[in-house]
Amino acid sequence: MTVTLRLLPFETADGPRNMAADEVLLQRADAGIASLRFYGWSPATLSLGYFQPAAVRLEDERLATLPWVRRATGGATLVHDRELTYALALPAGLPWQTGQTWMPRFHEILKGALASLGVDVSLALQNDLRGDILCFQKHTVGDLLCRGLKIGGSAQRKHRRSLLQHGSILLRQSSAAPALPGIFELTGVEIAPLALRDAVMQHFAAATGWRLESAVWTDDDVRLIESLPREKFSSASWNDKR
Repeated sequence: MTVTLRLLPFETADGPRNMAADEVLLQRADAGIASLRFYGWSPATLSLGYFQPAAVRLEDERLATLPWVRRATGGATLVHDRELTYALALPAGLPWQTGQTWMPRFHEILKGALASLGVDVSLALQNDLRGDILCFQKHTVGDLLCRGLKIGGSAQRKHRRSLLQHGSILLRQSSAAPALPGIFELTGVEIAPLALRDAVMQHFAAATGWRLESAVWTDDDVRLIESLPREKFSSASWNDKR
């Protein structure tokens, strides 16, 4: 039997809408629907991990000026700007979850996709938690490294055993985070977000044997994506909760 996963359109949006869309993916995974989407951010946005205090963004004057959102996943502070972000949502059980953790599995797929575009990366073999408040100034085992510096990482959330995993690949340096070089600054290779998306799709299908079926958001999806920013991801009760 062919295993099919819906592939949603690439879009660029602000922080609350992007986080709302990922939340909807997890809800649909609870209902047995597997999804993959790729997206960008506009304007450049700061995201805090679920457990971080809101005040941490005020420790850097550049970060303090950015629009910001709290993620539903853990981890440290991220600046989303000149990157490709992905979100993978999988129902519980087989064939979606086999006991092999999806963090290194997807990072191996990203590694292969980047290699096909002329960029050699490796997976971190040990933790290095030195650095400031930005997530990409430090790395943990399995993060994507280019010339020793982190250019890719992911975070997870589970709900009723369904899985949401989303992550970012830093394509170019952001003026809001000049301490973080992207792939272009490290290698001289310029990768367009859609070119990387296509390469990841190809390697994902080859690695899993699953069929990626182009889809659009359903009407119910759209209603939730439009309501969740107001009800959750743009609200002070969510963003300032810590």
